[in-house]
Amino acid sequence: MSGHKNDKKIVIEKTVNSGITFGSALAMVISYTAWHSVGWAIFHGLLSWVYVLYYVIKY
Repeated sequence: MSGHKNDKKIVIEKTVNSGITFGSALAMVISYTAWHSVGWAIFHGLLSWVYVLYYVIKY
């Protein structure tokens, strides 16, 4: 039984990491498209989903 819980934990961790990575990539693409600046794209990539949600609400 405990092995099954560990498998679930690993799947959840991988999903969360993938979501964070995807959020960062999405934020960087949106930022670069909107501002044409690599610096802002990197900064917004660090903010990840926070910037994506801000952009969706603002624009």
